[in-house]
Amino acid sequence: MTTVEAPWALLAELTHSCPLRCGYCSNPLELVGRSKELDAEQWSGVFRQAAGLGVVQTHLSGGEPLLRRDLPQIVAAADSAGLYTQLVTSGVGLGERRMTQLAAAGLRSVQLSVQHADPRAAERIAGTRSFAAKERAARLIRAAGLPLGLNIVLHRANLDALDELIGLGLRWGADRIELAHTQFHGWALRNRAALLPTREQVERARATVIRRRQLLNGALELVWVAADWMEETAKPCMGGWGRVSLTVAPDGTVLPCPAAAVLPGLDQPNVRDHELGLIWRESKAFNAYRGESWMPEPCRSCALRTTDHGGCRCQAYALTGDAARTDPACRHAPDHHLVRDLVQGPRVEPAYAYREAQREAHREGGT
Repeated sequence: MTTVEAPWALLAELTHSCPLRCGYCSNPLELVGRSKELDAEQWSGVFRQAAGLGVVQTHLSGGEPLLRRDLPQIVAAADSAGLYTQLVTSGVGLGERRMTQLAAAGLRSVQLSVQHADPRAAERIAGTRSFAAKERAARLIRAAGLPLGLNIVLHRANLDALDELIGLGLRWGADRIELAHTQFHGWALRNRAALLPTREQVERARATVIRRRQLLNGALELVWVAADWMEETAKPCMGGWGRVSLTVAPDGTVLPCPAAAVLPGLDQPNVRDHELGLIWRESKAFNAYRGESWMPEPCRSCALRTTDHGGCRCQAYALTGDAARTDPACRHAPDHHLVRDLVQGPRVEPAYAYREAQREAHREGGT
């Protein structure tokens, strides 16, 4: 039996509704409607249980959490439970009054998503007018004295603007910029032909990050999340499946990682039915890929198994139909040709598939 240590992080997905239409979204194709969301009192219970389990930090995410009218109460509940609270937001809908309420409720930091440094390009990617709202949100966050991080999902339509994006972060007063290559789950997987960059783009972007880090000399933290399909190496799944964090979806489903909702056979537990500690320690979902006993070859004999944990289970399922297969991103995987063929395959113009289910999630129960 694998020793189960306490988690330290909770991703609280408060809603799947969102004013943006980003084609790289990793949320599942079957989105949770507004009428099925946990209410503020239920989230309060989740936070208390999480703190009792050992969690010290929660990311309040979505969708767009600002669409929750009860967001200040949710923030206050997390703060009262002793959790460090970070809001993960598009910034759309963040006004001065709301910012004051959230800071007073105990919000500790904000991660703001940015699509491009050029307003027109940013709004093409986001699918809606949003750049001015993001710029205003950055000003309000800094005026409130909160740390500001920018989250930039990288893909073919913005990789060549990386230098300008870092410059934008400096102008907006960011403390940290996370440069994360698209993870191909959910809508991003469906739109991969429009999102996949070239190897040359990735290498130019890597060189830009190295140069900027040298110039910044620690004045701004730049985090580079590698493009695993290009690197031909498997990235560890959230530090390992069910090892350091857990996700609670808008309807209370508890997942070992945000993309695991699509995996069959996990008998996914829900906080409406079970206590969070029991789910973490004993549920089939959280024990399915813990440790190494589940691993096939070549993972079982590979020296990297203790650091990459066999790679991403959700990616293995998305590409092979079997979550227990070696992650095809790894150059040693029997199915690596699947990734290689996609990387070498044709690209299409970035006219991303629109999420019709997102419209339904907006309409159901109102916004």
